[in-house]
Amino acid sequence: MRIGVPTEIKSNEFRVGLVPGSVRELTARGHEVVVQAGAGGGIFADDSVYERAGATIVPTADAVFEAAELIVKVKEPLASEIAMLKPHHILFTYLHLAPDPEQARGLLASGATAIAYETVTDTSGGLPLLAPMSEVAGRLSIEAAALALRRPTGGRGVLLGGVPGVQPAKVVVLGGGVVGTHAARMAAGLGAHVSIIDKSLPRLRQLDELFEGRVVTLASTMHAIEDAVLEADVVVGAVLVAGASAPKLISREMLGSMKRGAVLVDVSIDQGGCFETSRPTTHADPTYEVDGIIHYCVANMPGAVPVTSAQALNNATLPFVMKLADKGLAAFDRDPHLAAGLNVKDGRITHQAVQMSLGFERIGKGQSEPVAAA
Repeated sequence: MRIGVPTEIKSNEFRVGLVPGSVRELTARGHEVVVQAGAGGGIFADDSVYERAGATIVPTADAVFEAAELIVKVKEPLASEIAMLKPHHILFTYLHLAPDPEQARGLLASGATAIAYETVTDTSGGLPLLAPMSEVAGRLSIEAAALALRRPTGGRGVLLGGVPGVQPAKVVVLGGGVVGTHAARMAAGLGAHVSIIDKSLPRLRQLDELFEGRVVTLASTMHAIEDAVLEADVVVGAVLVAGASAPKLISREMLGSMKRGAVLVDVSIDQGGCFETSRPTTHADPTYEVDGIIHYCVANMPGAVPVTSAQALNNATLPFVMKLADKGLAAFDRDPHLAAGLNVKDGRITHQAVQMSLGFERIGKGQSEPVAAA
């Protein structure tokens, strides 16, 4: 199969769909890989490195899409990329369609098959292609919070770990999954007072054992969230409903009762955000203030550390890229976990949670057709 790797064009996105090592693995299996010139620049892998791995370098994204059947990216396609998709294409990337009806309609109109990293599953019910970026984002969330807390950036002027004789910052993590666990690990390691709120009691027991009492675990209720948030210096939003929009856990009304200069870091922003006042930001302009509360809502946080995150992502995605390259769409019949990643096929939204979040599953007569009632 011919596999294409275009340059990522989202603002301040430095990752690349396939690192040179992955290209080498694919070409060794007899596949052709076409890479856009400069696609690896963000990870300091120039075109000659890709050529030595067996790739063919082409000058433009148009040339990549024209040559390839399987398109491997990192971030969701922007309008200019969707315009290049054809019915024979298989797109494999993060999609996050639930909060993005415009992208969904574009993919439906293209006729292409689109597979979302974030809904591919594994035997334990986990999300193996989301996990590595969740690990990165969870750790980065605390770095971002530490910077945003500084007084020159509008924050409270609190040091996360405090110093002898001074209280450390209070960090509340909403969600005890991969993002939340890594955020808590970083915050606790810096000496902050950390609370994790999750609705799963078995998960809270696991976290209590993992952290050996160094973090507080709380069962998720509206009362527990409100009490913790109002005392927090930092709140990390780390909730996920696979394929669906994130629930809104902090209302605008609550901001008025929070500590002035406190920081909200919304790692769930790719799925619409879990704070009512969240809106996507970029690495170039990462924060904004609402009612005295600093919001950090960068939608591609791992893009800030592309050397680490591109390799971590490829470690997880490469086995699935190989299956698609070897078998094409027949790979879905052999691997139900890969099939769970299928979001768009034959002009239809195929993932139920995405359907329900969007409120439609296909485009008909110039407009979206609603999901039929169950």
